[in-house]
Amino acid sequence: MAILRRKMPQEMAPVRRGHRLSLREGPYLAMADKTIHVAGIGNAIVDVLVHADDLLLHRLGLTKGVMTLIDAEQAEAIYTQLPPGIECSGGSAANTIAGIAALGGRAAYVGKVKDDQLGQVFRHDIRNSGVHFETRAASDGASTARCFVLVTPDAQRTMLTYLGACVELGPDDVDAGVIAGAEVTYLEGYLYDPPEAKRAFLKAATAAHGAGRLVSLSLSDPFCVDRHRDAFLDLVSGHIDILFANEAELCSLYRTESFDEAVRAVRGHCRVAAVTRGDKGSVVVTEDEVQVVAADDIDQLVDTTGAGDLYAAGFLFGFTQGRDLATCAMLGGIAAGEIISHFGARPERSLKDLARAKLGPHIFENLR
Repeated sequence: MAILRRKMPQEMAPVRRGHRLSLREGPYLAMADKTIHVAGIGNAIVDVLVHADDLLLHRLGLTKGVMTLIDAEQAEAIYTQLPPGIECSGGSAANTIAGIAALGGRAAYVGKVKDDQLGQVFRHDIRNSGVHFETRAASDGASTARCFVLVTPDAQRTMLTYLGACVELGPDDVDAGVIAGAEVTYLEGYLYDPPEAKRAFLKAATAAHGAGRLVSLSLSDPFCVDRHRDAFLDLVSGHIDILFANEAELCSLYRTESFDEAVRAVRGHCRVAAVTRGDKGSVVVTEDEVQVVAADDIDQLVDTTGAGDLYAAGFLFGFTQGRDLATCAMLGGIAAGEIISHFGARPERSLKDLARAKLGPHIFENLR
């Protein structure tokens, strides 16, 4: 890989398309016999998305734009007060993996549900998205996790999450064969909350690197970073190849209010850091350079649910197809732009068609 002049954030230049990070670079040489592009591990949650107004938020005693953890009793009580909505497989990593499948990538997912009605909704939905999902359902214990996503007319999301069965994900649920067969294993930062899930997380990362594969981490949420900062810093600097974060999460990780300082800090800690900045687009950081990629143009902003998840989907799809990092970020922006233009975290328009229209038909040539 050519060594380019280091550019600090204040001198970020227009994007260049020629920079690739080889999947075979450095110690990661055993990339033969590929079966899966990306395997994701995360909290398997059924998203219940509803349109809401400020009156409903007030009646439920909720603060707009905040995610709140709730227990089983609260989940049942709130469910009865919600208007009709959409129920689909969700959770951050599941959204990313479904997005990769929508782009034509081979994708697998590991996550825990219970053998109940919502567990069946999750399994049926994610498989219909084209994702390999074989994690055994729990036969007892907590019910399937759910996240109520209340979207107000200003496109703000207020979320109430019952984690339920997903916190019971453990090392035994991780199929080392699936992980070893995936070019990239994508891990959701939220997994660092439950102890058993954390062990599953570490088993997967060890299996991936042991097979010469790459490991990717999404920081998930600034509050998640606050809870696990020291562990995340160790992971990023010693175990993570591709890091995904938004601006707030990256600044939280490095305890700074300056985005430029956060970019300087992450540089060299992992192979690639892809950082989203809303309507400012995204910044892709490697040891050699910093690239700025503009946000995709959208007709309307309806619901920001899943924007970061789909950015990671587009980026990882491009990455596993050998596209340069700028193109990976553009694909991420296109996928995120589609998601925020409508209600819910799953594409309503063909991501393939959008990518072809915006980047040219060559983008899907010579797929692996």
